[in-house]
Amino acid sequence: MCGPATESGESQVKRFSTTTADLEALCAWLIEQGVRSVAMESTSVYWIPLYEMLESKGIEAVLVNARQLHGVPGRKTDMIDCQWIQKLHACGLLRGSFRPDEAICKLRALRRQRANLSGERTRAVQWMQKALDQMNVQVHHAVTELTGMTGMAIVRAIVEGERDAHRLAELRDARCKKSAEQIATHFRGSWRDEHLFNLKMALRLYDQVVEMLGDYDAQILSWIKELQPPERHAQTLSPHPVLSKEKKIRARGEQPLRTELWRLAGADATHIDGISPTAALEVFTEVGSDLSSSPNEHHFISWLRLSPRMNFSAGKPLNKRRNGTGANRIAHVLRLAAVSVGRTQTAIGAYYRRVARRKGAKVAIFATARKIATLLYRMLRYGQDYVDEGAKAYDLRFEQRRLKSIAASAHELGFRLVPSTLLSEGVSG
Repeated sequence: MCGPATESGESQVKRFSTTTADLEALCAWLIEQGVRSVAMESTSVYWIPLYEMLESKGIEAVLVNARQLHGVPGRKTDMIDCQWIQKLHACGLLRGSFRPDEAICKLRALRRQRANLSGERTRAVQWMQKALDQMNVQVHHAVTELTGMTGMAIVRAIVEGERDAHRLAELRDARCKKSAEQIATHFRGSWRDEHLFNLKMALRLYDQVVEMLGDYDAQILSWIKELQPPERHAQTLSPHPVLSKEKKIRARGEQPLRTELWRLAGADATHIDGISPTAALEVFTEVGSDLSSSPNEHHFISWLRLSPRMNFSAGKPLNKRRNGTGANRIAHVLRLAAVSVGRTQTAIGAYYRRVARRKGAKVAIFATARKIATLLYRMLRYGQDYVDEGAKAYDLRFEQRRLKSIAASAHELGFRLVPSTLLSEGVSG
């Protein structure tokens, strides 16, 4: 640790261990030196205990990306890291990484761990599918989704000892398109003991993870309610402008989350096409509902790494390097939203298809994610609600803008556009 220089100009360097007692001693030493701001390098998760302790002591903690430290020229070889960081910070050359307030950080920690558990649930489903395939029990041919009502009922019956194909087929839901006889043909397996045991363990893991996910959902909703303004606790959310989307949200059990997020932020992000309550939770827990840290939407989009790279310096092209677009969780969610909205008859869907026709699907996903990010920023920062105008209205507006541009170009060349209907009338006359 390097503190401010003494009156004689000598650097103060002290070594502290990483135990809680030593971290408290470090904070006490900083307070004794009159330090109000500390810069620290981000290394994995080891910086978090010290960062949180500095915040609790009223000391500003500036979390610096290691890449930024190496990008500043002029470092001497006889200077250790802490001295170099202290010198740059004293000169105002370091920019801290964004970190939301403490309450949002608590929600973010829960939501990120929940995402890890969701991945474990997917892995458990894959293990169940693998065990069934090894026994040649073709449940995936009988039902669309293994984790649906019919699929899970069949798996549980197999684990409990049922081997009769017709009795397993009778567990089908009444809404299944295939008959019981058709389904029964896929349920004659080898029933080997090792595969049955693997199926049993995978099902047990799946149930445990699902139960834990329910606990996480309850805790997240509870903490969201604590952050809501008191005047919004009793407010009722108005119906969604798209009834089909609200029906899907209710079917997935996400309506309570949608309501609580609306009460927290004062805006319903699900009005934007492609944004589900789960996607809105991802955005809120990463940046919070207050986007004042980004002065404008362009700054917000650049932070999300959704702005095109300018691979030029002094008029010369630079080597094209990946800009780490996969590192930002919000950008990943917005890309998924762009893919899901691409086939919808909405204005954003029409925008996706127009870009895809000209530049391909990859560019369309990037551009549509950027457009959704812009709409999210305007909604959360300025309270600007989003109302979908529909694909037809968007296409018509685009055609009118294109026609206006063509007419202006023709006028510059000394021509005037005439509709083909008028030309045909003049010829016939």
